[in-house]
Amino acid sequence: MTTVTFAPEVVRAVIGHMNEDHTDDSLVIVRAFAEPDAVSAVMTDLDAEAGTWRAVVGRSAVTVRIPWTVEVVERADLRRAVVALHEAATTPTPRD
Repeated sequence: MTTVTFAPEVVRAVIGHMNEDHTDDSLVIVRAFAEPDAVSAVMTDLDAEAGTWRAVVGRSAVTVRIPWTVEVVERADLRRAVVALHEAATTPTPRD
């Protein structure tokens, strides 16, 4: 199996877009999948397997890696992957 890698400029562009335009969305994702008590979150890295965020929880900064829920093999898939995480984070789950 070949590992998918993205050019550094692609990674920088996606991270820049997330941190400039979607900081609230990043926080929603981090709270839902990693750190429910996070007060802020910024994306710091990504690859074909997951996104990485730095979150502030209390007085500490922590790094969290959250796997994509969809397959990522090209740049366009990254947007789909982030949107899928956000949708999963904001979709209510039915009660038992």
